[in-house]
Order: sequence, then structure tokens, then C-alpha cells
Amino acid sequence: MSQSVASLLPADPARESGWRAAWTPGEAGASDRLARFALEAIGEYADARDRPGIEGTSRLSPHLHFGEISPRQVWHAAHALARMGGSARTGRGAEAFLRELGWREFACHLLWHFPRTAERPLREEFDDFPWSPDEEALQRWREGRTGYPLVDAAMRELATSGWMHNRARMVAASFLVKDLLQPWLAGARWFWDTLVDADLACNTLGWQWVAGCGADAAPFFRIFNPVTQGAKFDGTGDYVRRWVPELASLPDPVLHRPWDASPSELLQARVELGRTYSARIVDHAEARERALAALATLMR
Repeated sequence: MSQSVASLLPADPARESGWRAAWTPGEAGASDRLARFALEAIGEYADARDRPGIEGTSRLSPHLHFGEISPRQVWHAAHALARMGGSARTGRGAEAFLRELGWREFACHLLWHFPRTAERPLREEFDDFPWSPDEEALQRWREGRTGYPLVDAAMRELATSGWMHNRARMVAASFLVKDLLQPWLAGARWFWDTLVDADLACNTLGWQWVAGCGADAAPFFRIFNPVTQGAKFDGTGDYVRRWVPELASLPDPVLHRPWDASPSELLQARVELGRTYSARIVDHAEARERALAALATLMR
């Protein structure tokens, strides 16, 4: 763990044991992970990859980053499954996985040809974006204390296991950049320091995609709503209840928006906003308007 993270997170044996429990480094661990994915999950990958509450992704990225398995090996394994007859579902899942592997290679291509993007936006007009650096807001995001359950679950999963589900990464990144107007580079540096699969090319591509300042980026005005994202991709609340256990007893309809829970629902679930669980750091609707107004300054 880097010094910057160590200075912000207290020593926590549970976190370190969480990392050890989640990952088996080395070629044997990589081969086992690929075999498990091929046998158990690739058939559902096209749909399951967006649901953070289940293990629907390959989790091969740390092994790929450290060279414990090569993209070519993974490509050929998935391609063989895609060509196998008998299961359209397996073929569909394998094709979806191959597309994601292609994105990884595209990230490497971009960083090779545009090395400045590790520190600066590819779209140079975003050099003048009016960010609002706020150390307290950044720290609440890092610690999973934003008051938005899906975002907080994502950040706590990262702190505990060194991992964050891809859908959760997009939502957490969008929240930092757009709801909180913090520079994308601050988020990219935190992910670089804390992710077990931290890869400069992929990390840069992902953050610039969310911030709207990279190649084939999502437009800046595409702002993820953490409530609707939670309801859509964690409808049963498994992900939030695992990582934000203080909200576990809230009913499903208000789990992703506890501020809308009735006093009796909060009392029964033993949730006190601002004490047992953080109050919202911002109102998403208001934050969205502020982000769009900031974007408009680049168009003058």
C-alpha cells in the first residue's frame, strides 16, 4: 500500500486480511480464476457484469496487470467458448467479454500514443474546467461517507478488498467528478493507490471517460444518478447491505434513498441520518445543475 493511502487510512488488519482472502497472486491463481469464470460465470456475463451484488465478472484484471496471464491467453480461451456450439448464452457472454478485453487493449493504445493523458485530459479544453477542489468532500468520498448508499458501498468495497465492481466504479467516479465537482485526477490517483488491479492505462481511460475529457468519452452531461443506478443494478440491495450494513434493515424501496424513508422506517431499521449513517453530502438534482453550469463555461 502506498504512503499516500497509508497516511489517510489507519492500519486495519481486517482490511489487509480482506485483500488476502480475495486474491491469489501468481500464475496458478490466474489460471484458476480463468477456469472458474469459464465454467461458472461467462454464460451470464452479458447481463451479470452490471450487477455489483453478484460475482458476474472475471476478476482477471489484477492478473492481467501483473503479467500472471496474458491478454492473448484470455482472448483465445474466451474466443474458443464463443465458437463452441450448443449454448447461445455462453457464446453471447463470451462475445461481451471479448469486447471488454478489447477496451483494455484500446486503453493501452491510447496511453502509448498520448502519454500526457496520465496527468492531463486528452481533450485539451478540459484544462480550463472550473473544478471546485474540496479536501473534506474528497475525504468523505474516499471513506464511503457521502450519504448515497451505492457510492458508499463501492468505496467501502475498495477499502476492504482492493477491488471495486466496474458498474460501481463508474457510479462512484461520476459522483466525485460531477456531483462533487472534484478533479478527475484526484479520483484517478486514489484508485491508482488503492485498487489491486491498478493499471495506468485502464485507470486513465476510465476516469477520462467518466469526466468526458477523453477518447470516445461519455459526454460530461451524462451524469449517473446514484439512486436510479442502485435501483436498477442492485434492486435487491445485496451489494449495499453487504458493504453498508448499518442500512441493512431498511426496506428495498428506500434502501438507495434513505432520506426518503419515513420516521417509522428509520426507527425500525435503527438508522439515524447524520449519526448512524451519513446525511447526504449534496442533493443530486442540485449538484447535477451545478455540474451542467460548470460545463457551460467551456462553451462560451
